[in-house]
Amino acid sequence: MDKKKVVAPLVCHGHSRPVVDVFYSPITPDGFFLVSASKDSTPMLRNGETGDWIGTFQGHKGAVWSCCLDKHALRAASASADFSAKLWDALTGDELHSFEHKHIVRACAFSEDTHLLLTGGMEKVLRIFDLNRPDAPPREIEKSPGSVRTIAWLHSDQTILGSCTDMGGVRLWDVRTGTIVRTLETKSSVTSAEVSQDGRYITTADGSTVKFWDANHFGLVKSYNMPCVVESASLEPKYGNKFIAGGEDMWIRVFDFHTGAEVGCNKGHHGPVHCVRFSPGGESYASGSEDGTIRIWQTGPSNNTEQETSAGANVPTQDVKNAMHDVIHQIENVHIAEEDKPTNQKATEAD
Repeated sequence: MDKKKVVAPLVCHGHSRPVVDVFYSPITPDGFFLVSASKDSTPMLRNGETGDWIGTFQGHKGAVWSCCLDKHALRAASASADFSAKLWDALTGDELHSFEHKHIVRACAFSEDTHLLLTGGMEKVLRIFDLNRPDAPPREIEKSPGSVRTIAWLHSDQTILGSCTDMGGVRLWDVRTGTIVRTLETKSSVTSAEVSQDGRYITTADGSTVKFWDANHFGLVKSYNMPCVVESASLEPKYGNKFIAGGEDMWIRVFDFHTGAEVGCNKGHHGPVHCVRFSPGGESYASGSEDGTIRIWQTGPSNNTEQETSAGANVPTQDVKNAMHDVIHQIENVHIAEEDKPTNQKATEAD
């Protein structure tokens, strides 16, 4: 236990079915925010630091597979099994537009300039919607060879990357020409693909492997075998010196980026972990699970004092203390919310 930190997470209740995607906004003047997608059809918005529930986006009629926020955290988007992707006002919760598709939509992503929304899914078609003209037909680029699982923008919206549910590899599209220009080869289907905050790396999870690719030259930088099949991985955004991975064994493991050594293991979920993401400042990370909860784990400074207090002295860090104080203040109302869910209710509890 000397080397491995054990931390008590903030537990965010509210979803009634598995949480399959979580997404952090960048840091805004109002802080940063966390949006989650669940098979219960209702994406939820939370304070990214405390996990406090802010609101629920209501309107989908099927499982929501993907969600995202624009860089200002003013709008949200979601991709659903009801054959639609929806655009939401993140301040009011209102549905701004529904983009109809012909099959299940698995992934969505705002462009960096926030003017475009990219979608992909079971149709094997990538569509780019102009949010300034939401009723206009979308631009369709070269078809994906398989059903689309993940998508992301990079290179200042000049390149799109995507992976498939039924085959390995990450494909890269040139937005200007709309064609596939490169494939990053993997043995298994890539279930998670993340572009690092500084734009240097692409982090992928495929099977029991986490890989890091050069986002500019596309060479494989590092590849690490995991202890189990992992569904999601995320690179620490501030220093880039560690990464997290979660999967079927229900644990969120922390690894050293340079050596691949496991330096932490967080237990608490009661079902497979479907998604993990670092917060924009790297001070915490969120995990979403089959058990319907989101857990926010504090990263904490890497010194011995922090490791000891985290591991066994029941002395939380000051940040956690403050968050827990706010949470405890809300617990009585949370029990009421489970019955009638008033719209102004916080949905977070301390574990």
